[in-house]
Amino acid sequence: MISPDSAQHYREAVGATVDRLAARIAAADLPTTSTPAAELHRRVRAIDLDAPAIGTDRALAELDELFVQEAVWFHTPGYLAHLNCPVALPAVAAEAVLAAVNPSVDTWDQSRIGTDIERHVVDWLAGRIGFAAGDGVFTSGGSQSNLQALLLAREAATDPTGTAATGTSATLDTLALFATAETHFSVKKSARLLGLPDAAVVDVRTDPAGRMLPAALAQAIADARAAGRTPMAVVATAGTTDRGVIDPLAPIADVCDLEGVWLHVDAAYGCGLLVSPTRRHLLDGIERARSVTADLHKSFFQPVSSSVLVVRDPADLRRASWHADYLNPEDAAEPNQVDKSLQTTRRFDALKLWATLRASGADAIGTAFDAVIDLAEATHALVQAHPDLELVAPTQLSTVLFRWQPAGVTDDEADAMVAPLRAALLAEGRVLIAKTVIAGRPCNKLTLLNPATTLEQVQASLDHVVATAEGLRRATTPTTTIGANR
Repeated sequence: MISPDSAQHYREAVGATVDRLAARIAAADLPTTSTPAAELHRRVRAIDLDAPAIGTDRALAELDELFVQEAVWFHTPGYLAHLNCPVALPAVAAEAVLAAVNPSVDTWDQSRIGTDIERHVVDWLAGRIGFAAGDGVFTSGGSQSNLQALLLAREAATDPTGTAATGTSATLDTLALFATAETHFSVKKSARLLGLPDAAVVDVRTDPAGRMLPAALAQAIADARAAGRTPMAVVATAGTTDRGVIDPLAPIADVCDLEGVWLHVDAAYGCGLLVSPTRRHLLDGIERARSVTADLHKSFFQPVSSSVLVVRDPADLRRASWHADYLNPEDAAEPNQVDKSLQTTRRFDALKLWATLRASGADAIGTAFDAVIDLAEATHALVQAHPDLELVAPTQLSTVLFRWQPAGVTDDEADAMVAPLRAALLAEGRVLIAKTVIAGRPCNKLTLLNPATTLEQVQASLDHVVATAEGLRRATTPTTTIGANR
């Protein structure tokens, strides 16, 4: 255990671990290894967790061989798959502080100044959104931020005092939640967790780029009211997971204001635009939302986990407050963050962003996010110019949707190649890409979140993707022997 008596052992153990990690990071040039999944399963199962203890030093060395050697490295240029970012060094150092001090920011007496730091960071982020007097709380990720936002919206819509955003109270089975097919899956999952029927989530039509159509939203709300349902919330997305597009926030806010409906903006991906020196305008209208999700472990380059739910009106957070005499009594004089959170014990994740802002500044974060969007735009041009690749859809952020489909390859053949191509690349470990479905057809996806990756490196990765696809096609295409039919 950490104590005054173990301070020297702490220094030695953590120092040795950092040295090993630094060597791994310096040597990493591929996103992961080619070790077969079955072998990874075997290695883990071979460890007897009831065996005699081997001591801290040996256990940490074993951890390096078992896990770190086989880890996925998001900072390498071949990692192009998901919304995982290389992390800011000051935040990593702050993470080490958190692990050793082990604060919990649920109550003031467990964190003291940590509560003030979190509140100051939230105030800063609220100001960047455009909330004059907003509030919020750190969460474990975008899914939890969305869940809490929709819980608050549900409580507002079912408020028996009649002071809800809709002006009336409603029952759960009459509530309607408006989103699109591009909305993050956590919204439908949250609706179920909140006791809403499956039919509560209404899919609003989108334009060809996958952005919500404000006129279609207005019609969907009118149809819901005509059917005796109560609009609970609208979820607009600032950076859809696949297409990387931003719903038209200001026109959607116009509809929500007119209808008196809670507007939640899921900016888990696009929140980096809040500090962008060149693209902040893409989020115009976000300041009119009732609540906003921001995932700092995506486009703010923070270590997992680091997400925030921010609300325009601090009173809205009290809709989900719960009090216990032993923890946070209602008459407590201390500022207890558990009053605002769905969690009780909670990590002090705000310290990581604090360290990053103090070390590098907000402009550096925004410039880094701009860099990956610039890279995506250049990669789109590469894909469009490549004779064997097809660009599937445009983006406003840093995703690239594409298919391998040279001349002579049918749509069905290209469809069938998407999953095996991704699997083959994953097994090899040299270039990692993702797969998804757009407009009913499968395609592959790059998610560019490493500002150090160059266009030349992406070109080399695409060339390798094409070569792998060609190899798979040759391996699965039947050959005809000359004279076999004679």
